Amino acid sequence: MTAIVGLTGGIASGKSSVAQLLRDEGVAIVDADQVAREVVEAGSPGLAAVVEAFGGEVLAADGALDRKALGAIVFGDPAHRRVLESITHPRIFARSMEQLGRIAAGDAPYGLYDAALLVENGTHQMMAALVVVAAPRESQVRRIVARDGLTEAEANARIDAQLPLAEKIAVADYVIENDGDLTLLGARTLAVHALLTQRFGAKS
Repeated sequence: MTAIVGLTGGIASGKSSVAQLLRDEGVAIVDADQVAREVVEAGSPGLAAVVEAFGGEVLAADGALDRKALGAIVFGDPAHRRVLESITHPRIFARSMEQLGRIAAGDAPYGLYDAALLVENGTHQMMAALVVVAAPRESQVRRIVARDGLTEAEANARIDAQLPLAEKIAVADYVIENDGDLTLLGARTLAVHALLTQRFGAKS
């Protein structure tokens, strides 16, 4: 059996970079962001439920979800965000667990569940261990503005919509600090990879 390890962090913390570094090391990963896109693909029951809740303005001309339009609705309003989460989270969880089950049936030391809300929704308690990627808030804001074309105020709203980073670190088994360049991040990631491989590699 393969141990399933959770990977999380704040928005734009560098979690995806860590995941890619570990993927390059051969670690099997289920990416909740990718699953989240799949469950609201054009024509899916998930997208139909989102449109029913928020209206046709969240649809792009090609029938796909207009993520920026939806984001403008939900990120400034906790009630709207909860409605969206009630639609998407059960679907994401079910599909993710199906994929993680296939990984767990293997014989690698560990696989990863890469998800932003592991701690918020309590899923981290199901994991064999939890890795948190941490970055300074100013770095998060800078990356969100550059990546998503948002204002600093919008970037801060995205960060504030998540659980404070300190609360994620408090329940982490391993913390990867992303406060330097990619080379340093890579070295820290590989150090944690070695620890996880050692911890879960011994098969009884």
